[in-house]
Amino acid sequence: MIIPSSFQPAWWLPNPHAQTLWGARFRPLPSVRILWERLELLDGDFLDLVWSGQGNKGPIIIILHGLEGSYRSRYASGILKAIAQRGWRGVLLHFRSCSGEPNRLDRSYHSGDTGDLQTVLKILHRREPDTPLAAIGYSLGGNVLFKWLGNQGKQTGLIAAVGVSVPFDLSRASWRLEQGFSQIYQWSLIKSLQRSLKRKFRHRDCPFNLNTLKKTKTFKQFDDLVTAPLHGFIDANDYWQRSSCRQFLSNIQVPTLILHSTDDPFLPKDAIPLASELSPTTQLELSTAGGHVGFISGHWPWQPEYWLEQRIITFFNQHLGTKLAT
Repeated sequence: MIIPSSFQPAWWLPNPHAQTLWGARFRPLPSVRILWERLELLDGDFLDLVWSGQGNKGPIIIILHGLEGSYRSRYASGILKAIAQRGWRGVLLHFRSCSGEPNRLDRSYHSGDTGDLQTVLKILHRREPDTPLAAIGYSLGGNVLFKWLGNQGKQTGLIAAVGVSVPFDLSRASWRLEQGFSQIYQWSLIKSLQRSLKRKFRHRDCPFNLNTLKKTKTFKQFDDLVTAPLHGFIDANDYWQRSSCRQFLSNIQVPTLILHSTDDPFLPKDAIPLASELSPTTQLELSTAGGHVGFISGHWPWQPEYWLEQRIITFFNQHLGTKLAT
């Protein structure tokens, strides 16, 4: 089902780039009390988790961040704080090398890698088998979440899920980021990935040419050189085709909310799923404004309202069935 969103953009953030950049760069970083946890993995690597809502009872909400994100991303800290204020617990899964420390293996993370999410969910179920679990994925993290949900069918252990500004078709997303002002986002993300890899392979052998890495300017070049060979794909096109979550949406079988804007500068309109591609348990709320992980409303710049957090908590309230925190 596709329905119009109730989101109304702030008049002082009138276009998708203003919405996107305010949310990513200019929003004051929300202050939230966190607790770190490191999970040692069977493959010799590790995952770093960040928890909020220590001492709270009830549901646990798993958060998957976007490309090169972390708990320091403003949307991530914002939702961690909102979850804690609701009286629940939030746990943000840092993808490998995103917590501030390079991961140990040559491989890293990518849009279709669902294994680490599966590992964390198994651990949480084992620790607290009766605790309700839900999940949120932002951008790349939303693609990971929806691909995993579609593959799992009913065997997810989740009560509900939310995806925000998801790049449903990675090939079309790559194309969009090569157009117009969106090239600024591509440049920033590629530079961040280059810095991360340079730091990781500073004191160890690198499986690809670092001089060639410096010359990459597009996701096609980066995914051909790095993502595909490190993660078992033939090339970027093979990676995009096998990892894009659009093909998995019809098999999602838990209550799922998708929040997306038609003006998202990371994805063209033709990559937004049709109603016929959604499962009966999935609702796509489509707005005409909001940018990429923006969705900022409010009458005045000094009193912005972060609509995403309000909408996500409202959705989970409907499905987790617990009382409001006091």
